[in-house]
Amino acid sequence: MNGWHAAPGETGQGPGRPVPRTPSGLFPAGAPMRPTWREPYPVTGAGVAAGAATAFAWLLLFGLLGHGVPSYAWWTVIGGGLAWLAAAVLVRWGDRGVATGVAIVTAGAWSIAAAIVAVRWAQSGDWPLW
Repeated sequence: MNGWHAAPGETGQGPGRPVPRTPSGLFPAGAPMRPTWREPYPVTGAGVAAGAATAFAWLLLFGLLGHGVPSYAWWTVIGGGLAWLAAAVLVRWGDRGVATGVAIVTAGAWSIAAAIVAVRWAQSGDWPLW
């Protein structure tokens, strides 16, 4: 007998050696053929919320340093860049859920800053960042 199938010319009907049936695959039978890999730090809603709240507070503090549209926009870009660096470190060696929350809020803050710059530019006709 050879594995799951009888060797050519062998019926498997010898003393105490029946031929096992080949599973159809419709129903799982026995251990999986390949090992299952599990995420060491799965993304959870709590992790995403914690990262989002932390990034929101971080970017709020950076945004409050600005005293006008240009300085607000530059502080938001700098704070967001630092937040994304932290998110990159978290993706590699930490909690990917927290990194996701940080990245989402940072993208939102950058979008708000870009919209404010665009509105000021449209109103004044002069590029406000320099």
